[in-house]
Amino acid sequence: MKSGCVSRPLLCIDVGNTHVVLGLFAGATWVRRWRLKTNPWTTADEFAVYLSALLQDERCLELEGVAMASVVPAVTATLVQWARRYLKIEPAVLCAADVGLERVRYDAPEQLGTDRLANAVAAHARTGGAAVVVDCGTATKFEFVDHAGVYCGGAIAPGLGIAGDALFSRAARLYRVPLAAPPHVIGRNTVHALQVGLLYGHAALIDGMVERILADSGVSAPVIATGGFAGVLAPLCRRVDEVVDSLTLDGIRLIFAERQRKKETVADP
Repeated sequence: MKSGCVSRPLLCIDVGNTHVVLGLFAGATWVRRWRLKTNPWTTADEFAVYLSALLQDERCLELEGVAMASVVPAVTATLVQWARRYLKIEPAVLCAADVGLERVRYDAPEQLGTDRLANAVAAHARTGGAAVVVDCGTATKFEFVDHAGVYCGGAIAPGLGIAGDALFSRAARLYRVPLAAPPHVIGRNTVHALQVGLLYGHAALIDGMVERILADSGVSAPVIATGGFAGVLAPLCRRVDEVVDSLTLDGIRLIFAERQRKKETVADP
């Protein structure tokens, strides 16, 4: 469906190790979201071909700005080049300082992936209090934000895809199977046994980590799942309350808005 953007939307970009997820935010809603494969060798000119076509399709070539969270430095540099050259926009590459270091309880904030922080910011905005986020992507990442909106840290585990790749590459007689839940938790054939181990095993990892995080924090908090594998894993989990596909992009948008407010305050004291 063509949206026909009237206002100048914000383009938010989440650069992950597997996918680059883009979203257009205009007014109070997401106009459109796209997902591209992450390729460190994609050039700025190639991004121009892909992204200009997507933006043209939505009639949104004039943007308010470009906000980016990235864990792939090579792609970050290329997208910055693309935005400068083709959009004539200086993109905002977000970091922990944009949130405020007083709200980041992490030993080395400069080492914290902005996507993780974006998830925490969006979760706090959504719940109005403490929350746990489970981002089911290349890695399975856990974040805890307290009732005051302070990011307190989290955990990183191998993701579902990585776990499957490692298993299939190291076991000669095992083979790739669809990542779909089997009918029984006790697998009665090799396909189902692999699916049980991968899917229910990862769901048990998520449930177990959530329980430990909440026990360590000493609070009760809702659990939000996001990321490419959230749709298949969340229904198998006992401790996930909801799936929010746009959570990371929501966080990028909120951090960008905070960054802009700080700039305006400095410019007009």
